[in-house]
Amino acid sequence: MEKAKTKSIKDNKLINKLSKNIVPITFLILAIVGIILSDVSLNLMTNELYRRIIRNTIMILALIVPIMAGMGINFSIGIGALCAHFSSIIIVSMDIKGIASFILVVAMSIVLAFICGNIIGFILNKSKGREMITSLVIGLLGTSLYNIVFMVGYGTIIKPKNDSMLLSNGIGVQSMVDLFRFKEVIIQYPFIPILFIILVTLFIVYITNSKLGVKLKAIGENMKTAYSLGIEVDKCRRYAIVISTVIAAIGQLMFIFDIGTLNVYTGHLNVDVFACASLLAGGATLAKANLKNAFFGVILFHTLFIVSPLAGQNLFSNAALGEYFRSFIAYSTIIFSLIMNMRNEQ
Repeated sequence: MEKAKTKSIKDNKLINKLSKNIVPITFLILAIVGIILSDVSLNLMTNELYRRIIRNTIMILALIVPIMAGMGINFSIGIGALCAHFSSIIIVSMDIKGIASFILVVAMSIVLAFICGNIIGFILNKSKGREMITSLVIGLLGTSLYNIVFMVGYGTIIKPKNDSMLLSNGIGVQSMVDLFRFKEVIIQYPFIPILFIILVTLFIVYITNSKLGVKLKAIGENMKTAYSLGIEVDKCRRYAIVISTVIAAIGQLMFIFDIGTLNVYTGHLNVDVFACASLLAGGATLAKANLKNAFFGVILFHTLFIVSPLAGQNLFSNAALGEYFRSFIAYSTIIFSLIMNMRNEQ
């Protein structure tokens, strides 16, 4: 009788564990099936996956701190990406080159992201309980303002030193801007992206174990209790968004520097969705996320991203189906995770 009870308890624990990790398990199965169907070589797979990890990991890490503070997914990380774009365009327009250009663009991006993060944090404090939808709208508003500046303001109000960036009529920045001056630094010092990933990871570990991290966790668990304990809730929540926005700016810099060109008007689109989907694919929830979820998620999600076009080509003789499947994967991951989160909470 006791053996039967023990076995039943163990079975229930296993079922609960599988239920809580259903999203990463599903992605793992899909990734394995995709690798088999795509028949991709190991060398190509590892090289492409390494590049995607270098490009995307920091942006995913930017989502962890707001989740810790109980603010859910920060969809306004796109503003951090816009800060990176803005700084890159300014430095290129000033025609600064070499390592100085790299240092300046990183410094300017951090300063802009710090300012924008404070503004976003202030707005989100006014919309407690609706942070995710508010941050999504903030991201869209930021995109509109950014487009106005570079479509209309540049060449009229703002006079660049480098006229080759402008359209033929002299108003507005071209849709593509060459960033080889920054990529050249990465080529010369290839350890830089890995160094930034390590530094951001260590910074998040430090924040998690610091007094601020303890306060953020308390706020995330119960905001009313945090207020009663004398924690400055609004200030801590604002700090969480500032940290997230700054990390997102650094992450976008690593992304565009690795590519070597900047798609001025569309390069930031969907960075929030893909980062969110990657984190959720790694087993994170809207209330809990950690470094393990981020690193596991970036591997699973982008493995599936790599193999899906090839799998579509081999299955249906149409690689375009695989491309559409990429977007389907991103959005379905978010929906699937939301459903499973609500189910586990019940």
